[in-house]
Amino acid sequence: MTRLATLLPGLALLAAAGLAPGIPLGIPLGIAPALAAVSDPAEMLRDPGQEERARQIGRELRCMVCQNQSIEDSDAELARDLRRIVREQVSAGRSESEVLRFVHDRYGDFVLLRPPVKPETYLLWGTPVLALGAGLVLILGMRRRRAALAGEAAAELSAAERARLDRIEMQARERRGA
Repeated sequence: MTRLATLLPGLALLAAAGLAPGIPLGIPLGIAPALAAVSDPAEMLRDPGQEERARQIGRELRCMVCQNQSIEDSDAELARDLRRIVREQVSAGRSESEVLRFVHDRYGDFVLLRPPVKPETYLLWGTPVLALGAGLVLILGMRRRRAALAGEAAAELSAAERARLDRIEMQARERRGA
């Protein structure tokens, strides 16, 4: 890790505490992941074209420790190992699809940030739609219940109920007046 990447967490704390005037908090926090990912020059490929291909492939692979980060954005040990594997494959002349297939065969669908649509992943892809549908059903059910309760409250009183309500109101007035 570079010296700057090592200093960023401390700089972020100083900015948050107001002890580093002129340095907005977002700057150290915003650039830290980029520096932390492949900051070791020994990890990088010598050919800039191959390095860019390796980074592009790495952005499609999930860090299985961090789960919602690509291996390029993660500083986890497993992500470093996966970056090394990707770079070895790229430097061996493998295509993007070959590298992705190699990693996928080893780690399964979970390692892909965009897993394939197939029967085993239908639930994964359908969960957002199911959650949205369940939310809509819940909202509609609540609105209907609220409308039904409001309708019952506004319903006309029967003659017996009206007479009873009048007696109660009269008794309340008498108590206040007495």
